[in-house]
Amino acid sequence: MHMEPRPVSFSQTTLTELMIPSYANFGGKIHGGILLSLIDKVAYACASRHAGTYCVTVSVDGVDFLQPVEVGDLVSLHASVNYVGRTSLVVGIRVIAENVRNRTVRHTNTSYVTMVAKDDDNKPTAVPELLLENEGDARRFLEAIKRRELREQYRDAFDNAKTRLDVPHNLDKLARERCVIGFDGDV
Repeated sequence: MHMEPRPVSFSQTTLTELMIPSYANFGGKIHGGILLSLIDKVAYACASRHAGTYCVTVSVDGVDFLQPVEVGDLVSLHASVNYVGRTSLVVGIRVIAENVRNRTVRHTNTSYVTMVAKDDDNKPTAVPELLLENEGDARRFLEAIKRRELREQYRDAFDNAKTRLDVPHNLDKLARERCVIGFDGDV
């Protein structure tokens, strides 16, 4: 079945929510988990629009909390499909917090969520190609490819290092860290 390519603009989604006191932690800032939940929701909405079907979250890449979000802020999450594979989509999300009283706007997060489209039998299903309408769309698509390549390189390098890690011969590295060895180092 042939699917027409869909432009990035077809599925762009913005979710805006007022940050209320029940979302706050003991320090008075909004819980990171609240923001992660909103990120997941907007990623689902954006990916499902593009795919035309149910989508599930596979991974969340690059959640850095750049600035705190305060009670009373209006938080807007702007989502766009940056990349599509055969059954997967990478949704880029930019999180903005707005203090309406002070009229200040802060970029608080950028995140990338990989989603997979599912059919009625809960099996991965093909998604439409992404129509890149401008240089910005092409740059984000290329960046997603590069992030995937780097993630795979890191995973391979870490797996190799982990399997070769000899604890007794590396205990000296722990001497400079904030830990105490509570076992015989001659294991």
